[in-house]
Amino acid sequence: MNKALRNPLVFILFVIPALVLFIMFFIYPIFSSLYYSFTSWNGVSDTVKYAGLDNFKKALGDERFWVSVKNNGWFILFSVCIQVPLIVFFSLLIANVKKLKGLYKTAVFMPSIMSTAVIGILWGFIYEPNIGLFNKVLGLVGIEPVYWLSDERFAMLSILITNAWQWTGFYIVMVLAAILSIPGELDEAAAIDGATGFQRATRITLPLIVPIISVVIMLSIAGAMKAADIVIVMTKGGPAGSTEVMATYMIKYAITNFKYGYGNTIAVLIFMFTLVVTALYQLLFARRNERIEY
Repeated sequence: MNKALRNPLVFILFVIPALVLFIMFFIYPIFSSLYYSFTSWNGVSDTVKYAGLDNFKKALGDERFWVSVKNNGWFILFSVCIQVPLIVFFSLLIANVKKLKGLYKTAVFMPSIMSTAVIGILWGFIYEPNIGLFNKVLGLVGIEPVYWLSDERFAMLSILITNAWQWTGFYIVMVLAAILSIPGELDEAAAIDGATGFQRATRITLPLIVPIISVVIMLSIAGAMKAADIVIVMTKGGPAGSTEVMATYMIKYAITNFKYGYGNTIAVLIFMFTLVVTALYQLLFARRNERIEY
């Protein structure tokens, strides 16, 4: 067995299947999209006409494209500045629960395993102007009904809240696992020294889970850049394109309007923007978070 493991051929045989799949489903699609982004192909015809940089010029000069970029930015800001602090807060609360901890973990994780279509329809009823829960509550204090999904002022915020509700539980379970892996002796020693619960949470627990929080932020950024399904289900990019994101903008042109070349251009721009945002985060913040060993 040891001789087999020392044989380079054995390693090659193990690596080749994974490498083939990686090339087929990651490398090839990237280069294929890059190629078609310089064409005006409609995705159906046999002829592919070279268009140079025309698609990129069109995209960068399109006001609707920049609206979609801005909306992806709102996704990122909402996730990092509002969702992540709530994730950490609820994780700390659940970690200190003495009874039914498993029930709470299951309850918060449940939305993450539900279909986005189901969640979109469910929250569509909650936002419904006449019988929706939110407007019923506002009506109790004399506030007129709000058209959450058809008013440009509230539509994007409504989607952000729904998206956060769906994925917060998934990240809570991740952060909670990190908190529960911290040796109990550290917390007990701090309690004996007279530290309050708030002091133990802010000065012991939080610094020790910074690496996993960094991972959560990275995943949130990546998820924000590829957000599409929740927008399609709830508003289809409306009203008047105010909730359009880059992925839905790409789908409309590539699939609905049969502008496959232009759609691939948007896909390449999404890839480039995601790469830049994640690289900046890694350079400015993530690398400062050293791995912590207990």
